[in-house]
Amino acid sequence: MTASVLVETGRVATQTRPVPTPGPGDVLVEIAAVGVCGSDAHYYRHGRIGDHVVTGPIVLGHEASGRIVAVGAGVSPARIGERVSIEPQRPDPNSAESRRGDYHLCPHMQFYATPPIDGALAQYATIGAAFAHRVPDSVTDVAAALFEPLSVGIASIGKSGLTVGGSVLIAGAGPIGLACAQVARAHGATRIVVSDIDSTRRETATRFGATATVGPGDVVGLEPVDAFVDASGAPSAITTGIGVVRPGGRVVLVGMGASDLTIPVSIVQNRELVLTGVFRYANTWPTATALVTAGLVDLDAMVTGRFALDEVADALDADRVAGSIKAVVFPGRLVGNRASSDERHTS
Repeated sequence: MTASVLVETGRVATQTRPVPTPGPGDVLVEIAAVGVCGSDAHYYRHGRIGDHVVTGPIVLGHEASGRIVAVGAGVSPARIGERVSIEPQRPDPNSAESRRGDYHLCPHMQFYATPPIDGALAQYATIGAAFAHRVPDSVTDVAAALFEPLSVGIASIGKSGLTVGGSVLIAGAGPIGLACAQVARAHGATRIVVSDIDSTRRETATRFGATATVGPGDVVGLEPVDAFVDASGAPSAITTGIGVVRPGGRVVLVGMGASDLTIPVSIVQNRELVLTGVFRYANTWPTATALVTAGLVDLDAMVTGRFALDEVADALDADRVAGSIKAVVFPGRLVGNRASSDERHTS
């Protein structure tokens, strides 16, 4: 098979690799679409994210969909042919975290495209059968791949405590912020304010659930909100966002930014705010499927760039293009062989 490999910081190359063999309990997925995440771009440009350091060649990409083409021991052959969305996690089922239901926090997690685990920017990949979630034909390959960032939004809004008629401030109008806005709307929130430094992104947010948008300088004057979700990682956005949360409200930190920051502790204490973080997700794929099939979340509309497997470098830099929201790579397509493209369900 062909795979796109990060061979060193700032350089990816297409390589020929053996098709992986599904082990016991695994399925082999022919990859149809892969969304490019900010973490992929960060590994590409900097070779690390916090304590996760790229020390050798690695296949990036953890937002993926495809079709099961083979199964390992213990998996029903009836699953061959299923279209699936991949939940890119391999937790240890025996860890304390997994046993209590927090499998996404397993300290032994093997997560796609987190060094040294290879991801999905290849023509085939394996995953545990339970983490290959069947999707209906009404869901496109692109949308199925983007169930992963949608899951971050589902986990974030879940932790925000939003209820029908509630209000939320979301900092950052990138893919995660837009996913959070759509999920907040589906939760019944009637006031969804999105802040972003970029006016184009603010305008885009109004198409994805925001009832109002503001620049960073206008956050301080906002009417108090029930919850604040930071999807920017910007220390200044976090500080000002916390300041507009009503007493007893919630703060959810999602954006990956500075390792350390100063927060207004007196506000957190005096208002008895609940402050928490979101790293990954657990048990979110059924909700993602329901939201998309019901038309409550539109993932296809978030795609602003489509790339072949040998255009991954361009896809990783797509976030630097004005107006870009989400780039998607199609591993079945090569620039040098357009005829190999398999775009079933991608319209």
